[in-house]
Amino acid sequence: MADPFLSIQHIRKSFGPTTVVQDFNLDVGAGEFVSFLGPSGCGKTTVLRMVAGFEEPTSGKIVVGGKDVTRLKPNQRNVGMVFQAYALFPNLTVAQNVAFGLKVAGVSKAETDARVAEMLSIIKLPQFGDRYPYQLSGGQQQRVALARALAPRPKLLLLDEPLSALDAKVRVALRDEIRSIQKNLGITTVFVTHDQEEALSISDRIVVMYGGKAEQVGTPFEIYNRPSTRFVANFVGTLNVLEATVADSASGRVRVNDQDVELSRPIEGKRSGDALSLALRPEAISIGDHPGRGTRIGGEISEVSFLGSVIRIRVGVGPTAVSLDTFNNPSTPPPRVGEKAHISFSAQDVLVLQD
Repeated sequence: MADPFLSIQHIRKSFGPTTVVQDFNLDVGAGEFVSFLGPSGCGKTTVLRMVAGFEEPTSGKIVVGGKDVTRLKPNQRNVGMVFQAYALFPNLTVAQNVAFGLKVAGVSKAETDARVAEMLSIIKLPQFGDRYPYQLSGGQQQRVALARALAPRPKLLLLDEPLSALDAKVRVALRDEIRSIQKNLGITTVFVTHDQEEALSISDRIVVMYGGKAEQVGTPFEIYNRPSTRFVANFVGTLNVLEATVADSASGRVRVNDQDVELSRPIEGKRSGDALSLALRPEAISIGDHPGRGTRIGGEISEVSFLGSVIRIRVGVGPTAVSLDTFNNPSTPPPRVGEKAHISFSAQDVLVLQD
């Protein structure tokens, strides 16, 4: 990335003896939508608050649009922020809430009125200007909070789990709207969430965080299909983990439940006899033989769940149960619990997990 719009450089944050963010680095391009994804307490909101100016880094530097803003107050950064708890002013109408930042900045009434009308149109609430927050649904309140953040034309938009208080259907609709608005305005955006589906569906890149550090940074495709650590592999998506023993590291041959499995590449940093964890996504596995999936492991059907269009099957491979889904075929009955079976997959789809 030649000229990042947002550059977070070696940021560290400690509260007393406790370090919650450790040597965090990230460059975000102009107009990019980047999500911070991770469990509660991993440091993602603390990083966002340092970018916004609500927390001061213990060390490190934050640059926005080529300007060092590390020690500037929030109102000096030209950054818009949408909080998890909406934070609308209950005594102000929708229009007055949206206009708040413009009024503070001393924008003229005519310009403010035009901008408020524009923002209410963008969030699809043009007739709601005279209503108060209590007269709106949760999704509508969050749209107003977004409009209020965008009204002063900030250089950078920060979203701190803005959808977590909404029900599932509203979340899906609103996250798509947020992404659409972000694309139309071309504003650089950082989005904090613990919901992997949200991050995967709307992000240009994802930063997976754990223990105050960035475990992996990449596109949704890279994060899901090529996780670089055990934590990322387990946190993003559903994963089957098979315990193996290295038989020949140079050729990539391992043994799983006393059965030989050939990997697609040599195994670095391991010797014969070393333990190894292999991971497979459920969609990479088939029951029986399947074109293009030449690797086979025998096992026993341990569970069959009929879910309508999909049948979820668990196959016991030694002490491990491997999960996979297959489409329902009315002319082919599903396997029975206790039957011997084998699973097949491609060696290319096997991930070697790093601790």
